[in-house]
Amino acid sequence: MENVLKTSLEAVRTKKFWKDFLVVTLGMMVTAAGIYYFMVPGKLILGTASGIAIVLSVLLESVGIKMKVSLLVLLINLFLLILAFSFLGKDFGVKTVYASLVLGPMMDLWELILPYQSIIEPGTSSVMGDIWLDLLCFIILLSISQAILFNINASTGGLDIVAKLVNKFFHTDIGTALSVSGLIVGLTGFAISPGRLVSIGLIGTWLNGITVDYFMASLNKRQRVCLVSKEHEKIRKFIIESIGRGCSLYEMTGGYTGDKEIEVQSLLTQDEFGNLMEFLRRENIQAFVTAGNVSEIYGLWFKPKKFHF
Repeated sequence: MENVLKTSLEAVRTKKFWKDFLVVTLGMMVTAAGIYYFMVPGKLILGTASGIAIVLSVLLESVGIKMKVSLLVLLINLFLLILAFSFLGKDFGVKTVYASLVLGPMMDLWELILPYQSIIEPGTSSVMGDIWLDLLCFIILLSISQAILFNINASTGGLDIVAKLVNKFFHTDIGTALSVSGLIVGLTGFAISPGRLVSIGLIGTWLNGITVDYFMASLNKRQRVCLVSKEHEKIRKFIIESIGRGCSLYEMTGGYTGDKEIEVQSLLTQDEFGNLMEFLRRENIQAFVTAGNVSEIYGLWFKPKKFHF
């Protein structure tokens, strides 16, 4: 117990902890806004813990038990968090605990700041005035938040934990795991909503999985850069010493000229690639450059330690 406490205190003192804490907080504010303004008013039952909470809230109210959706979200998340700590590790678990605990209160905060009842036109139950626009807005907000949190080894809680478990043990894309688990949950919507609304929710769940994969790929996208130049040593030094990345050197023979050349390869972010191209122009270095997108990287690939011109 003493070692765990010591490790936790050391983690709190790091910049990474506070940066991740801020990212999770902002991400959950976006998630809470999406649920409160677009999911709750139209009773959109997507495959999320919030969707289960809405179903349970309506069913409990029908038998005389009134419970807020935010409270049910909290209870469901507490159960799923036990699974997160047991199978996904402490780092993921701690961040997800925080995310799960603040979701309900953040929904209440949005209600305090700007109740959706005050912006909905009389006679409607939709903020945007159209259920499909509500669905689209919710999916975009939720998917962005999920992708950002997954990228720092966290989640919004709820069925994201289930999706992460499926992703870990069955090696499926995180978006596919979200869709499958979400579609199963989404079917519970038939208990309280018309078939049309449930169908919309199921479509939304499927689109959510696709959108999360898209945003995840965008966040993880890197440039695989290949350069052939007689000044390859200057390029190598700039990549290593200024950008702070590694690179590989390959001996090659030009198919057209037959000349022996050296090819430099490196994996860079988009900004780093721009800095490299600026360096080539500034130093008037003649080079043949190709670049392609890479969305998955395994092994040693660290954040740069420094950058200077």
